Amino acid sequence: MSVSLVLTVIGDDRPGLVEQLATAVSLHHGNWLESSMSNLSGKFAGIVCVSVPEEQLVALTDALAALPGLRVTSEVSHSPVAQAGNRRLKLSLVGHDRIGIVREVSQVLARHALNVEDLSTYTASAPMSAGMLFHASVELTASSTFDVRALTSELEDLSNDLMVDITLDEAIRI
Repeated sequence: MSVSLVLTVIGDDRPGLVEQLATAVSLHHGNWLESSMSNLSGKFAGIVCVSVPEEQLVALTDALAALPGLRVTSEVSHSPVAQAGNRRLKLSLVGHDRIGIVREVSQVLARHALNVEDLSTYTASAPMSAGMLFHASVELTASSTFDVRALTSELEDLSNDLMVDITLDEAIRI
């Protein structure tokens, strides 16, 4: 029987790090399922989900812990059963960068019992000015009884307070 193993990986960025991980997983008969990796401020940071035969679990985690130049932590995942009728939403935000944007938006999402499935953010120079713009893209799930009007109203108020553009759309994902 196979188990799902979620890895978090960090180290000084350099060529060959993904190959080190992939080789360790492959040598222990693991199957690389999904991942997200980035260079963040000179550090290689990643999240990887692999499926590995249960009898290889300990050997793989030991091999990953011994990789030079990387700190790898692992957690066995017990996949939750998908709930029928969940709604999928996508939120996009763009505005002048400032401290607290993610906190304030995430507080609104938590109040509405929305689950953050994916959050991607970055900053970039604003065209025609010397300022920085903050960009966020958030994929969310909500119960089938979720009140989108209440969330939209609260996001509009927040958008005005933060002076950012926020859009919310029903998303269709498979």
